[in-house]
Order: sequence, then C-alpha cells, then structure tokens
Amino acid sequence: MASADIKQNDSRYRPWQIKILLATWLVPRGFCGYLCPLGTLIDLFDWALAGRIRRFRVTRPGWWIWLKYYLLAAVLAASLSGVLLAGYVAAIPVLTRAAAFLLTPVQTGFARDWHQIPSWHIGHFISLALFVLVLALGLLQPRFWCKFVCPTGAVFSLNNLFRTTERKVRQTCVACGKCVEVCPFDAITPDFTTRTSDCTFCQTCGGVCPAQSIQFVGRWDRREWKSDGDSSTAEPPLPRRRFLATTAGVAGGVAGGACFAMAARLLATDRDPAGRGPVVRPPGSVPEPDFLRLCIRCGECYQACPNNVLQPLGLDRGLDNLWTPHVVADWSGCEPSCSNCGQVCPTGAIRALLLDEKRVARLGLAAIDPQTCLPHAGREACQLCVDECRLAGYDAFEFVRVGTERDAFGALVEDSGFLAPAVRAERCVGCGLCQTRCYRINVKSKQLLTASAVVVQAGAGKEDRLRNGSYLEQRQAEQREREAAQRELHKERTGHGYLPDFLNETSPKVESAPGRVP
Repeated sequence: MASADIKQNDSRYRPWQIKILLATWLVPRGFCGYLCPLGTLIDLFDWALAGRIRRFRVTRPGWWIWLKYYLLAAVLAASLSGVLLAGYVAAIPVLTRAAAFLLTPVQTGFARDWHQIPSWHIGHFISLALFVLVLALGLLQPRFWCKFVCPTGAVFSLNNLFRTTERKVRQTCVACGKCVEVCPFDAITPDFTTRTSDCTFCQTCGGVCPAQSIQFVGRWDRREWKSDGDSSTAEPPLPRRRFLATTAGVAGGVAGGACFAMAARLLATDRDPAGRGPVVRPPGSVPEPDFLRLCIRCGECYQACPNNVLQPLGLDRGLDNLWTPHVVADWSGCEPSCSNCGQVCPTGAIRALLLDEKRVARLGLAAIDPQTCLPHAGREACQLCVDECRLAGYDAFEFVRVGTERDAFGALVEDSGFLAPAVRAERCVGCGLCQTRCYRINVKSKQLLTASAVVVQAGAGKEDRLRNGSYLEQRQAEQREREAAQRELHKERTGHGYLPDFLNETSPKVESAPGRVP
C-alpha cells in the first residue's frame, strides 16, 4: 500500500473531539447527559444502591464543587510536561479499562477456557479500585463524580460559554421547587434559573414543571424570562474569598499535575518487567514519546486482541507506563491475520494498518539464547520455532550446524552435531509466535527450559516506530539497499557488477533438519 493510502488511513485520527465540542454548542453538556456510558452506569448504581444509603449524604455545598476544574488544571499541566494524566481520571478510560479487566476475562473463560485468562498484577487492582471509587462517590450525592469531579465534564462546562441554546424560565414560575428536586446535575439555582455551566439539556425539569414555565430556546431569545441566577453552586460571603479560593485551587491543580509529571519521569525506566530491554509495543505503534503522550490507557486494544498477546503494564515501569499495552509473547503471539489493535485505538497511539502493512511492521526482533536453545546447547534436536514461523508465512529462520565433531585427521564427521535455528533479521517482524511455541512446549509442557530460548526484543534497529508513511515501502527500500550492497561486494570480488539470479536472494536458503519435514 502506498504512503498516500497510509496517510488517508491515519486521517481518522484528526481531532474528532472538536466535533463533539461543536455539537455541545447546540446541546450544552449533551455528552454527559445523553451519551456518556459511565454516567449511565453511575445512574444505575445510584438507583440500585447509593440512593438507598443516606448515612454519607452531603447536603451543603463545599470546596468540592470546583474540584473538576482543579483536576482539569492538573491534567493540562501534566500534558505540557509530556505526561498524559487524562488516562487516569477521564471518564471513558476509567470505564473501558474496568470492562477490559472485569468483563473480558469472564467472556474469555466461558467462550474459550479459563486457563487462557492472563494473570493479574497490581495495575489491575489500582484500576478497579479507581472504578469502584467513582461509583462509591454516589454515596455522597447522586452523580457526584459527574457534577463535581470528572475533568471531562469540566471541559464541557467551559465549552458551555459558547452555547447557542440554553434553559430559560418564564415569569410564570410558581416557585414549587420540583425542578430543583429532579435536576441530576444541580444546574438550577435557588431562584430557579440556570447554572449554564452545568446544565446538560436533559429536560427533566421541564417535564415536572406544573406551570410549563421552563423552555429550552436560543441563547439570545428576547422574550420575558426570569433574570439569570448565580452561576456558582454556593455563594461565599465575600466575592474576594471565592476568587482567592478558586485561584488557590487552580494553582494547586497545576502544581499537582507538574509534580505528577516529574514523579512519572523520575520513576520511568526503559526496561520491561523481566529486565530484557525496552518493552515490545503493539504493531504500528508510533515512537515511544508520542505513544506515551497519545495513549489514554483505555484498554480497547487489550479487548480487541484475539490472543490476549497485548497486556497492560503495571507499576514495574513507573506511573508513566501504567496500563499501557505491551506484547507478552510468552503468553501468545501476534496473529498475522489481525490488525484489530490499530483499528480500535481512539487516539492514534497505534496506527490503523491494512493487513499487508501490518504483516511487515516490525514489533521487534527475535533473539536466540545459545545457552538455553536445545540444539545450540547440544542437548537435542528442536525446530519448533522454525515450524511456527513457516506456518505464519514469515520464514524468518535458517539452520546452522552447531556442535560438530572432527575425526582423528581433523575432518568434520558427517551428520555430527545439530542443525540449530538462526534468525534472518531482514524477515523477522517480532510477532512472537516462535517465543510462544518454545515457551509452551519446552517450558510449560516438557519442563526442559526455565524460560523461552527465543525472545522478541525491541529497541533501536529492531522495531518500526513510524509516525506516518508505509511499512511496505520501508521494507522495499531496505531490500534495495541490501541488493545494492551485495552487488558492490560481488563487483569487488569479480570485477563486474552483474549479479547472477541465484545470488539475488540476500540470505541463504533454509536447510532441513534431520528427521524433519522442511
């Protein structure tokens, strides 16, 4: 596929968030009121449990009414430092990550088998604790998270400044108070007018108004309406005190976000949990700094992966990498026929690739440990990795003879030693299928090894981390460079640059192992 096609494929990552913000000019905070799945779940929790427990209720407003703006300031401050805090506190990642950790394992267990569920680590429990906290806030007030804490809601509240429609109340209002009782977002002031930053246009208040005094009309409608009420939830005794408190809260949020970013940088490491080098990211991942900046830790890629090869990192690599996806090839390999992770990634941290492109996008490079590989160590013949790679269509291994013996005259003894696998770097894409096969057979089943003898490694020169462009074109360019280098070498040896057809293959043919079908 040409690079132009790749760019067109990547165009879906243009800021679609702007479209949502523009839509809320017509329906202020409409996403919170009508679309947010976390809000729906919170409503169900409040109805089923939180609404029946009155012990922890708070009736008087307090400092928390501005908390969502303080959190938003922290998120923005952290993002300026290159650390994405939104993935920890934004509504959608909190929900989708909880679904990935709770519901997906249940589905996998029933649909396949329970042994196929990956093991948990502390990162799973931190995510679930955060999700439970979001629901438990409903014990304080219905939709407490949505009204006072959610930084996504703070963005929509600020966007309400550009609204073209709003809720207005006629002078015929009888001050019955029913609208105040039913409003799920506390968006109605004591004089029954509207706190425009919080109104979601749910129109619940209009349905209970006995005088039909509530209308949802254009912002500049000039009919006779009640005067605008106070836009805050609680009016402090002195406006100066409110200004100072708000300023201090925003400053605290900025400082907190900066401290979080600093801590994440200090605790970050370029090692994976097993200490084997940089972490192997999903196919099509953008360069690491951009990946960490774009990934919102939503868990969509975990759920879309059919083999569970993508799993979330824990705290082993610090806060900056918590819940980001990485390839666990001991567990499973990356299917050549699948590109789901890039298709579902909502931010472009993983590029959406067609299968032809994905099949040549390098996740890493397989490396064989000669100390543990059975034929390399002279223990017995084995070509599990070779067979698996051929079955996947990559053919990225060749055989070399190791452990050969010599007779009394120094001549090689025919058929002595073992044919051991060696990686053809120009063909390997780091899918990890070879590592999976070696681990399952030699470690799990036969217990011949304590760890897989072939391991996929990432790092400079071993992986493709392109922001844009075609992986196919890159592979073709590399092939041309290899052929040109081989022609130059042949020219130096023979005096002419002509390269016979049988030498056009830049790597030697694969030799069959004894007793095995090639």
